[in-house]
Amino acid sequence: MTLHQSEAVDGQESIGVFSFGPLELHPSEGLASAGGVALHLSVREFGLLVELARNDGRIVRREELYEAVWGEPLRPGDRTVDVYVRRLRVKLARALPSWSFIHTHVGFGYRFAPMLESADENGALDAAL
Repeated sequence: MTLHQSEAVDGQESIGVFSFGPLELHPSEGLASAGGVALHLSVREFGLLVELARNDGRIVRREELYEAVWGEPLRPGDRTVDVYVRRLRVKLARALPSWSFIHTHVGFGYRFAPMLESADENGALDAAL
């Protein structure tokens, strides 16, 4: 991940831009783009993606994600985070089909780790950075 710190505006430092290969997140503007094309994410989808990106490489528990994005504790049995992760994966896969970003760790949570998948001679996909 690279984080580009933006210029100070009116004496306030803005939040930087997160770059992960062709994926860019602009938290201060609420914008995400894939290969320069805007991704149309809901406010919650964007918040979830930013929260995962901020924890790049670290497994984040569903409860942590819910509290960070929805602002309240996760209720037992609530699958909201899982639903939003699935939506994000679909949108990211449509925009960047050769990349995977969000990885599930069953019983633990989710990890943001951008991986470019490359095809070998037999057409099988390998994960490579």
